[in-house]
Amino acid sequence: MRTIDERQYAALSEVARLVAAGRAGTRSALASATGMSRATVSQRVDTLIGAGLLLDGEPAAAVRGRPPLTLRLNPLTGVVCAVDLGATHCRMRLTDLGGAPLAESATSIDIAHGPVPVLTSVDTLLGELLLQVGRRPSEVRAISLGVPGPVDFATGTPVRPPIMPGWDGYPVPAFFVDRYDAPVLVDNDVNLMALGEYAHRSGAHHLLYVKVGTGIGCGIVSDGELHRGAAGAAGDIGHVRVPSHEDVPCHCGNTGCLEAVASGAALVAALRSKGCDVRTTHDVVRLVGEGNPSARRQVRLAGQRLGEVLATAVSFHNPDLIVLGGSLAELHEDLLAEIRGVVYRRALPLATRSLAIETSLLAGRAGVEGASRLALRHLLSPAGLPRLLRQPKPGEK
Repeated sequence: MRTIDERQYAALSEVARLVAAGRAGTRSALASATGMSRATVSQRVDTLIGAGLLLDGEPAAAVRGRPPLTLRLNPLTGVVCAVDLGATHCRMRLTDLGGAPLAESATSIDIAHGPVPVLTSVDTLLGELLLQVGRRPSEVRAISLGVPGPVDFATGTPVRPPIMPGWDGYPVPAFFVDRYDAPVLVDNDVNLMALGEYAHRSGAHHLLYVKVGTGIGCGIVSDGELHRGAAGAAGDIGHVRVPSHEDVPCHCGNTGCLEAVASGAALVAALRSKGCDVRTTHDVVRLVGEGNPSARRQVRLAGQRLGEVLATAVSFHNPDLIVLGGSLAELHEDLLAEIRGVVYRRALPLATRSLAIETSLLAGRAGVEGASRLALRHLLSPAGLPRLLRQPKPGEK
């Protein structure tokens, strides 16, 4: 392939991303969407077809004349590995470059065991899925991984994650360097959940995804872009102080944090102190389902505390949708009702006029959905495309 400069990579990226998103599936549609001449579009498309990234598909419907050929990403160009790591679970999905799922699996892990044991389990699971779909490790084009803690996205390094002992400063991408010739993207798990949920919410432009499980976190997406903030800490509402709870210690070292008084772990501790037989957030959900009055009261109190913090976030960020996910999200009548009540009462009327507060459409799959989309965005970006186009074509060594 001839040498391509940065400006040409930007144009190629625009074409590839429009095709991948389904927003322009023919050469004429690409010309209309990009403002490029048809000759320039044809040149860009031919370059991407020659590199094995795009394929001509079926003829499109035409009012008159010869129907144009539709374009699609070549599913044989490679696979993307999306990983969602939680405190106790690892969910993984393989997709082709068009985002079509090839295989998915989940296993139990303990994030507190440290990076090497956990990432070794990830590598083993990836190998099993590749074998299952008949793909080779050399066909992995990107690995995208979400972890339950703060991350320096530029380096893929966890930064003082409260529930991940041994992970602070560990360079996660370096673990995979000798295993796969592919970029490794690492982000906070709630950021990826927000990105995954956003993709399935066509009417939302500004979304907050709030995960309420063992801990509490929030991901922010505005007009399709994930907002991480200056250092990757945007959305860390779990450590916002809740008034009148200054005597409650948090594992972060402060007191009165939202996570210390409203998370699943906080509910488990509160109910155990009242003699209830609970060990996990799933036990809390079970007790609420059984109508246990202590469990229902504690969940409603947690909803009120969450609502107080989210009311501030609504007045500050003005989202049009808040999505509640995590293991406690299914408690619609108790947790969600209390959150809604406080937010609509406390936030400014203008900020809540078009606000919807709902539970996740994707449930446990939001993380791998977002991880997959993050990887595909990177591969088709001006920064990621050069590496992708240098990959050997299918069948070559």
